[in-house]
Amino acid sequence: MGGYDEAYQRSIRHPDEFWAEAARGIDWDVAPATIFGDGRWFPDGRLNTCHNALDRHVAAGRGGQAALIHDSPVTGTVRTYTYAELLDEVARTAGMLRDLGVRAGDTVVIYMPMVPEAVVAMLACARLGAVHSVVFGGFAARELAVRIDHARPKVVLSASCGIEPARVVAYKPLLDAALEQATHRPDRCVILQRPQCAARLAEGRDLDWAELVRDAEPAGCVSVAATDPLYILYTSGTTGSPKGVVRDNGGHAVALHWSMSAIYGAAPGEVYWAASDVGWVVGHSYIVYAPLLAGCTSVLYEGKPVGTPDPGAFWRVVSTHGVRTLFTAPTAIRAIKKEDPSGNYAKKWDLSGLRYLFLAGERLDPDTYHWASDLLGIPVIDHWWQTETGWPIAANCVGLEPLPIKPGSPTKPVPGWDVHILDADGADCPPGTEGAVTVKLPLPPGALPTLYRDEARFAGSYLERYPGHYLTGDGGHLDADGYLYVMGRIDDVINVAGHRLSTGSMEEVIAAHPDVAECAVIGVADEIKGQLPMGFVVLKAGADRDPEELEGELVALVRERIGPVAAFRRAVVVARLPKTRSGKILRATMRDIADGNPYATPSTIEDPATLPEIAEAIEGKATA
Repeated sequence: MGGYDEAYQRSIRHPDEFWAEAARGIDWDVAPATIFGDGRWFPDGRLNTCHNALDRHVAAGRGGQAALIHDSPVTGTVRTYTYAELLDEVARTAGMLRDLGVRAGDTVVIYMPMVPEAVVAMLACARLGAVHSVVFGGFAARELAVRIDHARPKVVLSASCGIEPARVVAYKPLLDAALEQATHRPDRCVILQRPQCAARLAEGRDLDWAELVRDAEPAGCVSVAATDPLYILYTSGTTGSPKGVVRDNGGHAVALHWSMSAIYGAAPGEVYWAASDVGWVVGHSYIVYAPLLAGCTSVLYEGKPVGTPDPGAFWRVVSTHGVRTLFTAPTAIRAIKKEDPSGNYAKKWDLSGLRYLFLAGERLDPDTYHWASDLLGIPVIDHWWQTETGWPIAANCVGLEPLPIKPGSPTKPVPGWDVHILDADGADCPPGTEGAVTVKLPLPPGALPTLYRDEARFAGSYLERYPGHYLTGDGGHLDADGYLYVMGRIDDVINVAGHRLSTGSMEEVIAAHPDVAECAVIGVADEIKGQLPMGFVVLKAGADRDPEELEGELVALVRERIGPVAAFRRAVVVARLPKTRSGKILRATMRDIADGNPYATPSTIEDPATLPEIAEAIEGKATA
């Protein structure tokens, strides 16, 4: 492939040539004669994404290779599907959808737990040219209703339940309530009955998944335009109209296939595990599509980093299934580190086959980086991207050329992504100066072409602030070597007495304290200085510290490493931090609580009980 610099420069200076070459890794029904035109990639090409993920590998003699391993500690089961078996399941499920009237361009909402049928459902939609919209399993009824109304599905695919470590979550009552609230009426709902909790089916509307698939004739692949939508993935929807990120078929297949070897260094036949959920973009891109497009074996894990049954859960999966590349969120590694700070559980398993640990979804603090790096003795690679982009914007592209790692940086922009740091006037910032992280247009293949049924919002959210650039919404800087540092959302930059300060920088210092497992820093309103930083820290297991003494140490650390300008004086010890189900800390909601503003419990929250705990901790701090 050549080195990183060569690939990157070619992708920016000669994008048509670069992406034409990448497109040769995909089977086309009609090969694109135009690589980029009218603002779209491969506008005259035709293909089928499911064919590229399954059929072509079976035709090439890989039918007996494992395609999907479902590892479910919450049910005590492991099941492996070969490419031939997965193709059969997908073709018959597509036949079921076809028999229910689903055609190319129709939408299908998928509301399911981490079961193989969720992957099968997505690929079956792709096979027919239908557009899937996966809603994170267990979302509240109102959130599901909003998405059903916006996506207007012909069919909803769901399951009787999801399974958490301590409880079974019945999905069917949530779906029933959502359909009562929604104005759109899908033709049918197909329910996968799980033995842990049988669902009552509504006569005339609900159908049994197993029965329908058993009787269905397999469906073939429907050829679609490269610019036709593959899926819609909603990134919000708590108020007003939800924001539906659209992904097209052609650019998505080309970019994701290219990324597996170039970024992750993964080869066909290797086991690749993205420890996420199919309800999030990581699940779409790197549990389902990219590994299968590349002919890898993908792990679908129904469990947690800790508690199913212990902090060694991830290491068991890696060892048992021969995982070569693991991709998860820093919050998962911090959870493991908190429960097992010495890494004793990792030492129980043979991890010699694990080549890389990739982390993304939130900023990787250097302390977590060093802990994982020391424990595993392999490259631990931070990389950065968004739901909107679909694949990494910045990463250490180990398949092109491994670059030196700088803790705190996701390394350099990935080929195709022309990253700029812009000041308030739209001028490029010099190295080391923070500004808005943007990408010069056009975005590479695989990024969102628009928002579903909302072109005006797409332009307003991403394109209008800096004409000619896509606004990521994150702040950061490039260093003199071209390494990118992403310091958090632009609204997480706080203004202390006229000084713009990054909460990410303060979190980095606090996380380095030997007793701190996890932390978050927010800006709290102050009538003198505008804002003052407040830290929330979760202690490592076994760290029994006097809160005031610890606060003094953290204040001294921030003063020493950032300076008195940070005005960091308050640190609160809490049992846990409020997070979304994908692991992002709810800093904006914490800020509203600290400022005494009314707040709504976000629909994506993992555990709503964490918010009153934060309020209580803040109140206790104020009265102490």
